[in-house]
Amino acid sequence: MAEITDLLVRARSGDAAAVQTLMPLVYQRLRELAHRQLAGERASRTLDTTALVHELYLDLQQQAQLPGPERGRFFAYAATAMRHILVDEARRRLAEKRGSGCEHTTLNRLDGEPAAFALDSEAHSVVAVDQALAKLAQLHPRLVQIIEMRFFAGMSVEDTASALDLDPRSVVRDWQKARLFLHAALATA
Repeated sequence: MAEITDLLVRARSGDAAAVQTLMPLVYQRLRELAHRQLAGERASRTLDTTALVHELYLDLQQQAQLPGPERGRFFAYAATAMRHILVDEARRRLAEKRGSGCEHTTLNRLDGEPAAFALDSEAHSVVAVDQALAKLAQLHPRLVQIIEMRFFAGMSVEDTASALDLDPRSVVRDWQKARLFLHAALATA
């Protein structure tokens, strides 16, 4: 743990060798985060766990400055970066011409005639969650941080509280508020 913190401090100050040394040490944890991010997605997705971790690695390599030296903040940043990679991938899939790889269904228009749509419900869900988080970030940025740390990074209440310098009871209350907001936002989406 101390070695990871030391490497994060050095990487944050621009030491590229520290980033190179850091990645093998955190690789398995990043794979676990990636697996969590991809859980429930369809098997034909473009990104798999390894590809998502490698995309994150490239993202970290391009950062002028890494997040703070605390392990919790680093993994929270990693979870956020993975979420953004997945949202970009979902948007790319939704933008593909002629609904390539999408499930086709027929719905009736208002005039009763059938109307064909290409649906990728998984991509729509990812984008809907991202949009809900963007709305929540405008109202309560800390709630989004808690969601990213608790849900996306799988951090405990105590680790989240430590990373955000909060009392654990505040994290529990904010976690409940954030979940209620997301549930309401996704129900109307």
